[in-house]
Amino acid sequence: MEPLTAMNFENCRNQLSDLAPAGCYVALRVGFYAPEAELNLFATDWIDHYTLSGHALADPLLLWCQKNEGYTRWSDIGHLGLPDVLHDYRSFGYRYGSVVSIKGTSTLRKRSLGIFARTDRELLEAEMDEISKIVYKLHSHEPNKLTKAQLDALRLYSQGFLQKEIAHELKISVGAVKARLRGGADRLEVRTPREAAFIAASRKLL
Repeated sequence: MEPLTAMNFENCRNQLSDLAPAGCYVALRVGFYAPEAELNLFATDWIDHYTLSGHALADPLLLWCQKNEGYTRWSDIGHLGLPDVLHDYRSFGYRYGSVVSIKGTSTLRKRSLGIFARTDRELLEAEMDEISKIVYKLHSHEPNKLTKAQLDALRLYSQGFLQKEIAHELKISVGAVKARLRGGADRLEVRTPREAAFIAASRKLL
């Protein structure tokens, strides 16, 4: 596998789509109630059904990820029960797949995980290993550090301050506030200042 530098979801979207053409879900560094970032390539109808059914609270695939480290096939954890969830996967055509769980460490305590699906066949050992390596690199990738100026702007933004209020507090122009918020998002490799503020807060940077 080619080395993955400046790793983010956009870099690996095509790789994961090739390995799990029916869809996948990846949650990076899951905290108390939410991941820092996530990628969902499942079909919209399945996402809506899964959400409305509340499956995330009783999904044996996610339960396996919470209690284990490494990767395995869906067929190896079907015995855990809760067949209604797995039945729903199959009714939408997701008959085969694998899960990956990356355990946190003393320096990066949060766990990352992923669910990967195929409709045609079981994933090969080599394919599951490659998926696991991609998720691990996503999990362990550290974006560029934020500057003090970016942290100051994101701290106020996370507290609900409007851009003009942030400008007043920091004694800078609104244009400079926008630049700092945008720069913070770019450094954390996310699309919006809201996502950047969430990640910065979850890492206790603010």
